[in-house]
Amino acid sequence: MIRYSLHCAEGHDFESWFASATAFDDLKARGLVSCALCGGNRVEKALMAPAVAAKAAEPAARPDLKAPASEIETALAALRREVEANSEYVGMNFVSEARRMHAGDSPERAIHGEARPDEARKLIEEGVPVAPLPFLPVRKAN
Repeated sequence: MIRYSLHCAEGHDFESWFASATAFDDLKARGLVSCALCGGNRVEKALMAPAVAAKAAEPAARPDLKAPASEIETALAALRREVEANSEYVGMNFVSEARRMHAGDSPERAIHGEARPDEARKLIEEGVPVAPLPFLPVRKAN
């Protein structure tokens, strides 16, 4: 495995792991490497310092992996809490429930759930007001 620091055309810096340098080159050539922040696929390797292990006088403290690592992670966590506290999770029934609410066949309320991209596109084409959320449902998160 190899970790690269990456930079997208929109100015975002992020890191990602790849099976090998060849795997990165192959995925990039096929347009499958995208920015972790904006989704853009114009991504380049950024300059990196080599990882050199320093002699440690004492064991290094383990990082708290549950704590947000950046302002973006903090903002996403706050958004998730807001959405979950103020809307009803309807799971895989999101598409049908959104259509029913739009048609007036179900009480109007804030909902969130799951939809395939093609289903979400159809809702938008039908004029149903929906928007993607920038996080996975809790049941799909690690």
